[in-house]
Amino acid sequence: MRARIVKIGNSKGIRLPKPIIEQAGIAEDVEIAVEGETIIIRPISTPRAGWDQAFQQMAENGDDLLVDAEEAVSHSWDETEWQW
Repeated sequence: MRARIVKIGNSKGIRLPKPIIEQAGIAEDVEIAVEGETIIIRPISTPRAGWDQAFQQMAENGDDLLVDAEEAVSHSWDETEWQW
């Protein structure tokens, strides 16, 4: 596909067709890099994407309990050994 460089304020840019943006998975922000004579535009991946659904699924499966729940009880050394 060919595109024309257009003036945008003091910069220059190209218009990307909506189907290309959707195919690349671009929502809002992108990462731009230059490798040799190639400009690379990548969607920015969201850290922790999908965690909400994973936590919901864990709760539904009963897998969201503390691993060391038995050790979570208070011990006498909690009151005597700690110095604040």
